Amino acid sequence: MSIKWLPTSADSRTRQGAIPPVQPEIDPPVQLIPASAFTIEQLVRAYNQTRVDYLVPMPMNAARLTEYIYVYDVDMDRSVVAVDGNQILGLAMLGVRPGRVWVTRLGVLPVKRRRGIGEALMHALLVAAEQLEIDFTLLEVIKNNTPAHSLFLKLSFQEVGELLILRRPPAPPTSVPPARVRWFDRSEALALLNARTKPAAWTNEIESFENASGVLGLSLTLPDGGGSGWLVFQARTLMLQRLTLMTQQGDPRVVGHALLAHLYQQCSDFDTHTENIPVDDPHVPALFAAGFVESFRRIEMHQRAPQRAPS
Repeated sequence: MSIKWLPTSADSRTRQGAIPPVQPEIDPPVQLIPASAFTIEQLVRAYNQTRVDYLVPMPMNAARLTEYIYVYDVDMDRSVVAVDGNQILGLAMLGVRPGRVWVTRLGVLPVKRRRGIGEALMHALLVAAEQLEIDFTLLEVIKNNTPAHSLFLKLSFQEVGELLILRRPPAPPTSVPPARVRWFDRSEALALLNARTKPAAWTNEIESFENASGVLGLSLTLPDGGGSGWLVFQARTLMLQRLTLMTQQGDPRVVGHALLAHLYQQCSDFDTHTENIPVDDPHVPALFAAGFVESFRRIEMHQRAPQRAPS
């Protein structure tokens, strides 16, 4: 059975024609509609219903989804919702940045899975990327989510790394090493992040920090040439997020320990949730030593579309 794409009047793709019919056979018949045709409340309700049985449900509310769309540059005209009549069966969102797109919030109602709906949603997002002339697609999948992981492999995504999602309950540091510490504001924090040479996950790219509020940081130098580095984070009400550590000189375990100790000396009442830290980040031992615990892991996957033949 065919799946139809129904563009909205606001969808710029209508000038180029509707997205071609999706290849997977679907039962029951499904229509794909741009997410911009729905209210935030409708999308939140549908998203939460698709995640009720997930390994990590990560429920949303309207405020959180609105912020998510803004911070991660989600294009609602190119994000898609699968419907059968008046029932939303699934949805998938597409972040768009120069030269790359990001698949996120893919979900299908538990009772409607294994019918090709997820593949149809993915196909629509990949076609949207092609229409944007972007051939690089990124996504993350929760480790041990075998059905989703298998789908992405089928669609030619390749694993590129494993990412940690970490939490730390409020607590003061066990010790605070002496250091020359300087705290800095948003503009300097963004400048340091922008100078990173290694690529980060979409959630921790410079654009995500630029779109986020409460971005701050600190730098320190340990005595006797013991090392130096900086830490950038997002501060919210009694919550720290997006911790990014960089050692400029010395052992990352030592510098990381010092950075975190001075952070939590000032922010001992703050809970911390930081995500998508590569498992091979040299600061991971310092994070665990500072009281972080692993919530779960994601597998980062990339797909590069075949090069187009010259016209």
